[in-house]
This record gives sequence, C-alpha cells and structure tokens, in this order.
Amino acid sequence: MIIYGTAILAICHLLGDYLGNTLGILLGVKANVGGVAIAMILLILSKELLAKKGYLPQVTQFGVLYWSGMYIPIVVAMSAGQNVVAALSGGMVGIIVAVVSLIATVLVIRSLNRVSNDYDTFEWPAEQKNQTAEA
Repeated sequence: MIIYGTAILAICHLLGDYLGNTLGILLGVKANVGGVAIAMILLILSKELLAKKGYLPQVTQFGVLYWSGMYIPIVVAMSAGQNVVAALSGGMVGIIVAVVSLIATVLVIRSLNRVSNDYDTFEWPAEQKNQTAEA
C-alpha cells in the first residue's frame, strides 16, 4: 500500500531528527545538525534494502518514491525557517560549506549514476509514437 511509504518516511524522519539533535549535542551546538539529510539517506537506504529483500511491494515503492520527490521542497521549506542571515554574518564559512557541499553532492550523484546502471528507460508504445509524430 502507498500509505506504507508514508510510514517509512515518518520513521526515517524521526530517526534523522533524533540523530541530528544528538550530533548537535556532541558538537556542542544547540541545533539539529544534518537531521534532514540523515533522514533522506535513511529513506533511500531503507527503500533499497527492503526492495532488494522483497519486503517492499511495488505500490509501496511508489509511495516512497513520491515522498522522496516531495522531500526536496520540504527541505527547502525547513531551511527557510533557519536563521540564514546569522549564519552568513559569521563570515565566509557558511558560503564555503554551501559551495563544497553542493560540489560534493553533484560528484557523488554523478558517480552513483555511473556505477549503478539499473535505471529502466521508458519507451513509448509504437502507436503513441506515431500519434505524437503526426501532431
């Protein structure tokens, strides 16, 4: 069921929030440090692990994929609530960390796409190809 995808997201979010707060305490910061990113990584790992073991039906995978796609706007909304002005007024560290993390993310995604060629390519049925070509 698709609702199970929401349950998996909720569990990953709660774990990510807990681990982010714990990491913040360990670093001496009174903030959640990377909780959303940890939750997203947990969501991806749990989806892949459960799907490979056969515990995740395809309909539930669609629920997880839906929430994975919605997660980026959620992250943007959550980060908008943070005090970005105070972070940037502390110096160039905020900008440097943002640029380095962006570059690292792009490189990791590119390398993962090269390593795993398990993406299915979608091909239009022959009659739909003809209809779109005529239009």
